[in-house]
Amino acid sequence: MIEEVKRGQGNLQSTINNHKSSILGAAFLMATSAIGPGFLTQTAVFTEQYLASFGFIILLTILIDLAVQLNVWTIIGVSGLRGQDVSNRLLPGLGFLVAGLVALGGLAFNIGNVAGAGLGLQATFGIDPWWGATLSALAGIAIFAVREIGAAVDAFAKALGVLMILLVLYVAVITAPPLGEVAIRTFLPARFGFLPVLTLVGGTVGGYITFAGGHRLVDAGVTGPGRLPDIRRSAISGILIASLMRALLFLAFLGVVTKGVALDPSNPPASAFGAAAGSVGYRVFGMVLWSAAITSVVGSAYTSISFLRTLSGLIGEHERLSIAVFILTSAAIFLIVGRPVQLLILAGSLNGLILPITLATVLAAASKRAIVGSYQHPKWLLYSGYVVVLVALLAGYQSLKGIVEIWK
Repeated sequence: MIEEVKRGQGNLQSTINNHKSSILGAAFLMATSAIGPGFLTQTAVFTEQYLASFGFIILLTILIDLAVQLNVWTIIGVSGLRGQDVSNRLLPGLGFLVAGLVALGGLAFNIGNVAGAGLGLQATFGIDPWWGATLSALAGIAIFAVREIGAAVDAFAKALGVLMILLVLYVAVITAPPLGEVAIRTFLPARFGFLPVLTLVGGTVGGYITFAGGHRLVDAGVTGPGRLPDIRRSAISGILIASLMRALLFLAFLGVVTKGVALDPSNPPASAFGAAAGSVGYRVFGMVLWSAAITSVVGSAYTSISFLRTLSGLIGEHERLSIAVFILTSAAIFLIVGRPVQLLILAGSLNGLILPITLATVLAAASKRAIVGSYQHPKWLLYSGYVVVLVALLAGYQSLKGIVEIWK
């Protein structure tokens, strides 16, 4: 009897530890899914365009990101349902549309992710980008070959997430950006534009990204109203981790461009790291780029397939194979697409255009007892979500011309 009690206590403690790991892992999965090659490129391009005023745009997007993420993760977590299943319960068939949009957005991002991984290995080790992309794709597939997929994804995201932050912190320190001007322009910007807002929001919580950690929590069993504090803490942590990386990159790039250095339009972040620390900086960039790319490959594949697997029995039965096919398809398309800088900014913007649809769906589900039971969604959170939907629609309308210009 005593032995049974001890075993029961041991199992309970193991479950608690696994849930704690999953809560932090979900935050890092969401953050590292956002921090991809596009994240680096967008930050470099817009820092050069808006200089210190880009701090205001980052602050604004953090507030928007928090409203989006808290709404989405709360409803997913309370219901214990993935995004596509929430959509189908709200309106039969809607889940297929949402899953299709999210998976297509994830595929668009993943093409850039695989390309970025190849370029990262080239910068660090001199490997041909084609071989670098191929090896990185195989490494991404290998993560999902581990028996415990969730635990492997958690550990991978946390380790490389911390590595990226430390490397970019080093570059931000040595570039010595004008912190006084940043402090002023973060609240009193001299310039402002809708395109960077849409692009940054799309690149941080657009498309599949905001669902990445939420679906991970559902898979780990961290669901129900009783787990709301954990769910919301994980959601906020994910945004703060991604925002810390964005802020450090902004400061690093700003320190370079304010010294009169013009970034190379073919690879803006690489030229910034190189200008900051010469050949060492270029190799550091390669490690940051590869880490950002490969974690985004993993996050995109995991989340995109998680959207499709409950809608297709075949995908559900062959999850690992489906993930491998998704990654290999991304790698194959990379070889023929080209124009990586434009593609990465375009992918972020398109995911921003998907955001109003997915967020509006989740908000509509917040009041449906068949989905959330007796849970009462806070009015302030609900209304802030609808404000974001309107802002995202307006920003999307204003930015369509900018997207066309970027692609020309």
